Amino acid sequence: MRFICSLFPSQLVKTADLDPRHNYILGFHPHGVLVAGAFTNFCTDATGFQQLFPGLTSYLLMLPLWFRAPFFRDYIMCAGLIPSDKESASYPLRKKKGGSAVVIAVGGAPEALDAHPGTFNVLLANKKGFIKIAMEHGAHLVPVFSFGENEVYDQVENPKGTWLRWTQDRLQGIMGVSLPLFHARGIFQYSFGLMPYRRPIYTVVGRPIRVEKKEKPSGEDLDALHQLYMDELSSLFDEHKGNYGVDKDVHLNFV
Repeated sequence: MRFICSLFPSQLVKTADLDPRHNYILGFHPHGVLVAGAFTNFCTDATGFQQLFPGLTSYLLMLPLWFRAPFFRDYIMCAGLIPSDKESASYPLRKKKGGSAVVIAVGGAPEALDAHPGTFNVLLANKKGFIKIAMEHGAHLVPVFSFGENEVYDQVENPKGTWLRWTQDRLQGIMGVSLPLFHARGIFQYSFGLMPYRRPIYTVVGRPIRVEKKEKPSGEDLDALHQLYMDELSSLFDEHKGNYGVDKDVHLNFV
């Protein structure tokens, strides 16, 4: 796994301590084409997750569809991935002694269709399911932004309103997975292929947002925490973008 991380390379950046006596939901943004930053940082210890956050065990959520494939299912479970249905996601958060860090690529498969280099679109404006789970279990929220996630692949232009995007949206609605038409480099040449570009990915883990447990949170509770989360994610991006080659006038675009 260290060889995979050194390919980009991938680096995990800590900004605050996470107390292992609590459980956490880490919101990962953006999804990118293949969620490379989430896999390399939270499904392996090649970038030092265990050393940076001692006492925590990370679990990356993945579409339940992939757990129906024999052998592949066993492989991804060994890497710490779990299905993204509510029951599976909630199970680690029930640990009374804490120590669980559930990682959710909040934008999901639809966000992958907008993973173009140089873009900072985050599918979050109407995403409140993970907020509700956090409140129901009293799990603290942690925003995570992966600088460079959208840079490792090029994608065929597919703006909304085109026949390609219409087809991709329809297939995603039917199958549950998105089908971005991506390309990058080859193994022995750098002009075309499916190997990712060797561009650095910096996954920055933000400060925890304290969440009080409410088994039946009201709509107002969800809206307030959701807005706070978006504000914290924006602050995290603005604080660190200068370190990773993003222009100071660029801001997150919530969709």
